Amino acid sequence: MFTTKTIGNRGEVLATQYLLKNKFDIIARNYRYKRDEIDIIAKKTTCLYFIEVKYRSSDRFGFPESFVSFNQQSRIKEAANEFIISSGWDGNIRFDIISIDCTNKITHIKDAF
Repeated sequence: MFTTKTIGNRGEVLATQYLLKNKFDIIARNYRYKRDEIDIIAKKTTCLYFIEVKYRSSDRFGFPESFVSFNQQSRIKEAANEFIISSGWDGNIRFDIISIDCTNKITHIKDAF
């Protein structure tokens, strides 16, 4: 039996592999600030990417990316702001979603929020 944590970890592994294949540098995984979490922080050229990974083992309830609520987006942005300040980042940033469906098809939604 798979737990939601196991399923989420599987999605993050697939997303990380996808990003590495597409020449992103992985800066952090599961970055935490207070109770907020960013699944993946990556860098490519002069841009820092804050990436939420949504993986679903079934399509019964809809597309994975539709599960990133406005509240979750706000929490990700708060954690990203802390990362930017603490790391001294002074470049471009972007918030993306990597959606992985039950067939392991990856959709990279750029500038998602």
